[in-house]
Amino acid sequence: MKGLVENRKIAVAVFFGGASSEYGVSLESAYSVICHLDREKYEPVPVGITREGNWFFFRGDVEKIREDAWHNPQDCVPALLPPGKDSHKLLLIGKEGIGEIPVDVAFPVLHGRNGEDGTIQGLIGLSGIPLAGCGVLSSALCMDKDRAHKLAGLSGVRVPEAFVIRRGEEAAAFAFARRTGYPIYVKPVKAGSSYGVTRAVGEEELSGAIKLAFGYDDEVILEENIEGFEVGCAVLGRRELVVGEVDEIELAGGFFDFTEKYTLKTSAIHVPARISEETARKVKETARTIYRALGCECFARVDLFLTPKGEVVFNEVNTIPGFTAHSRYPGMMRAAGYPFERLLDTIIRQAMEREA
Repeated sequence: MKGLVENRKIAVAVFFGGASSEYGVSLESAYSVICHLDREKYEPVPVGITREGNWFFFRGDVEKIREDAWHNPQDCVPALLPPGKDSHKLLLIGKEGIGEIPVDVAFPVLHGRNGEDGTIQGLIGLSGIPLAGCGVLSSALCMDKDRAHKLAGLSGVRVPEAFVIRRGEEAAAFAFARRTGYPIYVKPVKAGSSYGVTRAVGEEELSGAIKLAFGYDDEVILEENIEGFEVGCAVLGRRELVVGEVDEIELAGGFFDFTEKYTLKTSAIHVPARISEETARKVKETARTIYRALGCECFARVDLFLTPKGEVVFNEVNTIPGFTAHSRYPGMMRAAGYPFERLLDTIIRQAMEREA
C-alpha cells in the first residue's frame, strides 16, 4: 500500500462537520466512527470542516466533536488535501510553516450537500487516497432523487410517480398534485435527513411545502404517497455484496421526518423487520438491484416502501447513512453478524483493496 510504513498503524482520515444542514448529524456519526476504530490497527486522523467550509486537523479530545466544541485555536490546525496521486497526505498550515500527516484511507462521514454529493469524493480521488465509500458518480446520482428514481425505474424497480419543478413552476406542481391526489410528498431534489420534506394534505399546505423545499435546493420533487410502510437494507461490498437484516420503521402517524429519525419520539425501528422470509428476500434482492444500478461501492443504505400487496417500491439511497452506534445502517449490519468494529474494519479493508 502506497504511503504505508511497515509496522505503522493505518492512518484513517475521518472527515466530519461540513457546510451542510446536516452538520450536527455528521458530528454524532464521526464521533462513533472514531471511537469504534480498532486502535491496534488504525490511527484516526480527524479532519473537521466548519459550517463555513474551512478545513482543520483536529487534535483534541474526541468528546469535543460530539459536543460541537472541536473548532478552537488550541485543538485545530488549518489543513488541506493536496492533489497528486502519490501524495497520500494531509497538509497542515501552521504558524511555523507547512507540515504533513500521512493518510492511508479517507473515510468521509459527512451527510448531505458538500459531503455526500460527490464533491469531496472527487477531491479525495485527486489526492490518490483510497476512499471508504461510494465514488463521485454514485454519490452524485444517489443525492439526486429525480435521477436516482429514473435509473432505478430503468432497472425494473417500481418508483413513485413524481414531478420536478424549478422556481416559477409552482402552477405545474398544483396541477400534478390535483391529478395524483393528496397526501403528496414535497422534497428538495438534493438534500438528506428529511430536511425540507413535507407531507402535504391539501393545496394550502402544498404552497408552504414548496417554499420550504426551495430553501434547500433549486429543484423540488413532488412524489405520490405510497401506502404501506418503509423498510431499509444495509448493503456492504463491491463485487460480492453482503446485505444486512431488513429493518422496518413503525410510525404512530405522519412520516419519518428529521425529528423522528434522530429521537424516535413516536416511532420505532424493528430489526429484523416483521415480514416473512420470502418478503425479506424480495426486499434484499431489490436493494441489490438498486445498489448495482446506481453504481454504489463499499457501503450504502437503500430505503424502500413495502405496500399492503407486498410490492417493493424505491424511496432513496443514502451513500453515507447515519453512523452512530444506534443508527439504522450499523443496526442492520449488527443483526447480520457485523458488530460496529468489524463493520468499520471491513469498509476500510475494502477501500484499500479497491485501490490496490
